[in-house]
Amino acid sequence: MTDERPVAVVSGGSRGLGLALVTDFLDRGYRVETFSRRESAELAVLRKETDALTWSEVDGTDAAAVEGFARAAVRRHRRVDVLVNNAAIGLEGLLTMTSPAAIDAALRTNLTLPVLLARACLKPMLARRDGVVVNMSSINALRGQTGVAVYGAAKAGLDGLTRGLAREVGPAGVRVVSVAPGYFESEMTAGIGDDQRRRIVRRTPLGRLGSVEDVLGVIRFLTSPAASFITGQTITVDGGYTC
Repeated sequence: MTDERPVAVVSGGSRGLGLALVTDFLDRGYRVETFSRRESAELAVLRKETDALTWSEVDGTDAAAVEGFARAAVRRHRRVDVLVNNAAIGLEGLLTMTSPAAIDAALRTNLTLPVLLARACLKPMLARRDGVVVNMSSINALRGQTGVAVYGAAKAGLDGLTRGLAREVGPAGVRVVSVAPGYFESEMTAGIGDDQRRRIVRRTPLGRLGSVEDVLGVIRFLTSPAASFITGQTITVDGGYTC
């Protein structure tokens, strides 16, 4: 008997927003394929509770491993309904003080990885003439900020990918969108000092940092039939920080 449950591919699904995405897709009846460099204890527990979740150990900077993961996922399920390009690494520091190796790793994970995953997952989407690609961008792609030039450049590249692919695959019924979170409670903001946190909150019209649920809710909407006429757009989720 053919399993007709939809399939979601989520990169970087072991912690934080990625783990929340994995859990949410499972709750919505999806089969989920995810990967990370290491499996978190929370993800391991989740895998034991369901047969709908597959995790693979993949280094996001390894192009061959990423492509192998995608091919295996497509071969296993014969379909991909949603791809969320969530995996990312932060890179802070002045460009002139940043090593070429660190720049290369950041660009590989934050831009090359999503391109390769989209390339692989679009093939079954185009065959079925249905699917959604969600690229996790950042407000750093929309507004310059000292110390995150490389990270911002990679995320701006993702937004360009979103617009170009939306044109390319739209005629086949496939949608491509970006979500650009502002400052929300995550591993990337855990190291922010109290003074900087207060400054961010003061500059945010809604007067707080975002939450994982704030971002998750937007992705839930964008991957639902209610968003069937939205493509090629970057949706900013920042409490008004960039307005």
